[in-house]
Amino acid sequence: MNGDDLFSIADEQQGNRFEPLAVRIRPETLDDVCGQENLIGPGTFLRAMIEKDTIPSLLFYGPSGVGKTTLAHVIATETRSRFVKINAVTAGTAELRKVIHEAKDAIHLYQKRTILFIDEIHRFNKNQQDVLLPYVEDGTVILIGATTENPYFEVNRPLLSRLRVMQLEPLTEAAIVSVLMRALHDSKKGLGSLNIDASQDILGMIARLADCDARIGLNLLEQICMVVPAGGTITPKDIEKVAGHKVYTYDKKGDTHYDTISAFIKSMRGSDPDAALHYMARMIAGGEQPSFIARRLVICAAEDIGLADPQALVIANAAAQAVQFVGWPEGRIILSEAVVYVACAPKSNSAYMAVDAALQDVRKGNCGEIPAYLRDSHYQGAASLGHGEGYKYPHDFPGGWVNQQYLPDPLKHAAYYKASENGKEKDMAARWKQRRGEK
Repeated sequence: MNGDDLFSIADEQQGNRFEPLAVRIRPETLDDVCGQENLIGPGTFLRAMIEKDTIPSLLFYGPSGVGKTTLAHVIATETRSRFVKINAVTAGTAELRKVIHEAKDAIHLYQKRTILFIDEIHRFNKNQQDVLLPYVEDGTVILIGATTENPYFEVNRPLLSRLRVMQLEPLTEAAIVSVLMRALHDSKKGLGSLNIDASQDILGMIARLADCDARIGLNLLEQICMVVPAGGTITPKDIEKVAGHKVYTYDKKGDTHYDTISAFIKSMRGSDPDAALHYMARMIAGGEQPSFIARRLVICAAEDIGLADPQALVIANAAAQAVQFVGWPEGRIILSEAVVYVACAPKSNSAYMAVDAALQDVRKGNCGEIPAYLRDSHYQGAASLGHGEGYKYPHDFPGGWVNQQYLPDPLKHAAYYKASENGKEKDMAARWKQRRGEK
């Protein structure tokens, strides 16, 4: 054995020793993977393709820590393929071309396919994605992309059409506990040599702190084991020393951002103040801007409450102005008051539906001319054009109302506003129906 071999072995041993637990404990077979049974369970498409060694190009889409990279490694191992991993943040077109050249050599010289795993593939620009197209299509590489962003928004359509999108779901608490348990007792790759013990409840606490992100959970477990004596047992106090508080994952530019605000709005629309407050708390804990939350609150007050309680818009707008003045953390109290009011208020989307119905007619065109008696008659010469002639001034009539056509002739029977019977709108609706001669 020469000196170079000795140094290589030493480097490899040192590398393994300093690798994070999440890397050391990574599964090598499908049976070792915890969770994602809907993708790799018995009888699933992906498992069948892996077992038959006919894996197509794939795109793994899901939140951090659910096993996208792990699954790609397992596929490479189970299919006996070369595995090349690059990160779209640091890799350029030159590196891509080098990988493709090596993949061609592997096919011609060794009859071995190459699985190219690109993490954060959505970070590639259009030109970089286009470089891959012909080589994915002709099978030079089997591309497995991974992204936390919605691929239908972030990946070019030509490349996306050549990939099968596989959505990985967040891991359950039970799956994370299983991963942590294996890492704790694995003497070869995990923490087994420390002889530290932990109950299911304790590991469940770590899983919840990690927000069911396996990578965060394993990192927490490794750090916790550094403060527990060898042969000891992990306690809640040990967890508190390391974690302090829950690590909540919230990407203000990703799907979590849009999914959370969607749930927030729908909870207010659905008159559930508890759920609305919960999703607002997620946004606050994730560092969301108060102005972003306040704008959605104002929109909801107008769109979903509307005329059933016009005061809701006043309160929402006042809250938006007040939180801008006060800021965090006291601004949470102002927003909470407004959120509870909006959630509990009676609901009506009549004004929202009415303006959209009117816009639909306007966009179709052929709406007709404004009646002459409604046109501006204040300028010199307007009378000679007949403008204002025949106009009935409502205040000259009892009750301040007179039956008069305001819409252009082609739309004179249009009825955009469909009043609801909810809240304060009920009384207004009764007057409107009476004037229209409706029962």
